[in-house]
Amino acid sequence: MEAYPEKTCSIDRLVTHPKLVAAAKAGMKTQQRRDGVYGLPGETFDLEGITFVVTNLTRQRLGDMTDEHAQAEGYPNLEIYKDIILKMHSGMTWNTDSLVWVHTFAAKADS
Repeated sequence: MEAYPEKTCSIDRLVTHPKLVAAAKAGMKTQQRRDGVYGLPGETFDLEGITFVVTNLTRQRLGDMTDEHAQAEGYPNLEIYKDIILKMHSGMTWNTDSLVWVHTFAAKADS
């Protein structure tokens, strides 16, 4: 079993924006990047009646993100993802060396 740091926030805060909740429910969003650990592999969370399970947790540099990663976040491409993230987090700069936690998740089969 891989050792992870302590969680920094509750898993119910992992996906909160209504458009992103809708994208996850539609199967278009399968990842969420955060500064800290919100959920561990195997942990579940609920989005409007659908249960999701965290399937993987990894570290990634922002500079290593691709269009495919942005699409897994529910955005059409990296440029749009970057633009929206910077607008959502006033004062944030896009530092390519910044490390984030990538929470990968999927709807549970029995949801």
